Amino acid sequence: MKKAALLLVLCLLSLQWATAQEKMSCCVKPAADASDAPAQFAMLANDKSFRDKHENPLPFTLQNKAGKKVTFKTPDGKTGMAYEIKAPKKTDEYLFVFHEWWGLNDYIKQEAERLGKELGNVNVLALDLYDGKIATDNEQARKYVQAVDNKRAMAIINGAIQYVGKEADIATIGWCFGGSWSLQAALLAGDQAEACVVYYGMPERDEERLKKLEAPVLGIFASKDKSITPEIVQDFEQKMKAANKEVTIKMYDAVHAFANPSNPKYNKEASADAHKLAIAFLKKHLD
Repeated sequence: MKKAALLLVLCLLSLQWATAQEKMSCCVKPAADASDAPAQFAMLANDKSFRDKHENPLPFTLQNKAGKKVTFKTPDGKTGMAYEIKAPKKTDEYLFVFHEWWGLNDYIKQEAERLGKELGNVNVLALDLYDGKIATDNEQARKYVQAVDNKRAMAIINGAIQYVGKEADIATIGWCFGGSWSLQAALLAGDQAEACVVYYGMPERDEERLKKLEAPVLGIFASKDKSITPEIVQDFEQKMKAANKEVTIKMYDAVHAFANPSNPKYNKEASADAHKLAIAFLKKHLD
C-alpha cells in the first residue's frame, strides 16, 4: 500500500510539473533576433483581434495581365515562383514585392504592376513565399502564415537573388507579413540591396544583424497599431541609428493594414500619402 501511495504522489507531482512547464512555455516571448522577426509576426495570427483587423478579401481577378509567372531554382533543391513584370527596356534594376498574409493573389499582382508602371524602367518580381497557396479567409491565412518555414522562405528569396543575377540592383517592398520579409530580403541581398520599404511589418531588431544591412529603409507604420506597436517601431528606429544605418519612419494616425482597400478602416488619404513617399524613395535609390 505504501508503494502504491508513493507512486501516486510521484505521478501527481510529475503531472503538476508538466502543467507548470506548459504554462511557462506559453508565456515565454520570442527573442527579437533575425530569424525570429517573421516568426513573431506569425505568432500574431493566434490573436483574434489581430485576425479581425484583416477582412476577408473580396473576390478579384486581374484582367489583361502585364506580367507572367516565372520559376527559378532555390538553394534547397526546390523551385521558387514569382510574378514578373519586365521593364520596357533592358535593365538590371529590380523591385522585389512581398505579399500580405493572403498570399500572392491578384491584388498583389495588380499592385506589382502599378509599382512597375510608376517606377518606370524597373523589373518587378512579386515573390510567392507560400509556394502557390492563396488564402481567401482569415482562418486559411492564419494557417498559411504560421506554416511558413523561415529556411524555405529565405531559400526562395536567395533563389530570386540568383535569378536576377549578380549585377542586379535590388529594392524591396512589402505589407504586413510581406513587410517583415521585405526587410529580411534586403539583409539577404547584401550589397546588391539599394532600398527597402516596410509597410507595418514586424521589423528586425537584432542590432548585430542590422549592422549588415546595406540598404536605406523607409518604414511606414500606424500609431493605432496594437500589434506592430509604436514602441516596437521606436525600438527598431533606435537600433538602426545605433548601427549607423539610414532609416526614415513615417507614422500615420491610422490602424494596422490601413493601406489595404479591403480593410473596413482603410485610410485613403494616409494610403495615398504613403504610396507617394514609397515611390519617391524607391525612385531616388534605384536611379
